Amino acid sequence: MSSISSPAEKKNPGATAERILFLLKTRGPLKTADLAPLLKVSLEATRQQLQKLLDAELIAGQMMPAQGAGRPSQKWVLTEQAQARFPDTHAHLTLQLIDSIRAVYGADGVERIVTDMERVNTAQYLDVCAPLPTLEERVRALAQIREVAGYMASVEADGEGWLLIESHCPICVAAQQCQGFCRSELQVFQAAIGDLGQVQRVEHLITGDRRCVYRISALQPSPRP
Repeated sequence: MSSISSPAEKKNPGATAERILFLLKTRGPLKTADLAPLLKVSLEATRQQLQKLLDAELIAGQMMPAQGAGRPSQKWVLTEQAQARFPDTHAHLTLQLIDSIRAVYGADGVERIVTDMERVNTAQYLDVCAPLPTLEERVRALAQIREVAGYMASVEADGEGWLLIESHCPICVAAQQCQGFCRSELQVFQAAIGDLGQVQRVEHLITGDRRCVYRISALQPSPRP
């Protein structure tokens, strides 16, 4: 017997499909059985939406290695076509500007632009984060800044520290062309956290990871002499 769809499923099935894309973007590969409870819709409705996304070439099945003695399982992942639905802010124009600056002023000119952007961003981030007294407050404020900027940012506890997770990079094309943007971001984050913690990039989209992740660890106070 097939499951009965909820009124919400019948009313707006397209919204369910968009939520599937969002979940795969932010959480990575997921099984059908994982998606249904996250979507709060029936398993049958989930299968129907997955089939539509599969037909539209927005998702693809990927076999995952077995865990222990279990069998390999299929999980759903976004295709490049689906990834393109998440905006890369003014990508083409940005690349043109980088190429033009490099052609006119050379590599030093591009570096000067990156350095100036770092200076401006550091001042803006410090204005928000520096007044906050705890590491957690600064990390969450930093995540909020990045979320507003389009990075799909979130925070997870990591022992005594935190993980700042960015599931999307709206300047990815520009960052691939100019690695200085990524170096600059890391330095801006460290300035925003200040002497309360240390920022380390542990996953990097540019190097083939599906997202950027920063581990922000609390600094231990120096022992008294």
